[in-house]
Amino acid sequence: MKILTLSFLACVIMAHQKTGCPVIPFTLKAIPDTAPAILRGNFIDDYGIRYSINDTVFIQHPSGKYHIIRWNNKEQYLIARNDAKNSSDGGKYTRIDYMRFENMQPYGWGFCLTVYNAATDSLAEVAIAADWTNPKKGCGGYPFSRMKRN
Repeated sequence: MKILTLSFLACVIMAHQKTGCPVIPFTLKAIPDTAPAILRGNFIDDYGIRYSINDTVFIQHPSGKYHIIRWNNKEQYLIARNDAKNSSDGGKYTRIDYMRFENMQPYGWGFCLTVYNAATDSLAEVAIAADWTNPKKGCGGYPFSRMKRN
């Protein structure tokens, strides 16, 4: 979550008094993106794997858990930290790209584990994005996992 410090606000308010710019700390926390409604809930993919997803966690049952750090709904991805108890890459960082599907019922959306073992969240975020124009091969040569409500 980004934090924006607005000490200049005091200068704007006090400008008419010509007294200089006092430094008054004022912190405004940006509102983080949350999970799109279509991605919240319980799902099953086209391989029969079950998932539970909300604003803060992406669970691939039975034991894959990703703690969501931030959502980027504009660019359709999320960044998460792998749970320390995951069977592989525990404590590493993951980028999950997602896309909505049209005319593919019962599947409403799909996802790609674009990177799942980055050393930092920043490295996960700058990974080359999945190719949304090619859902059959846009996930590193593989198809996006298609998701339907469970």
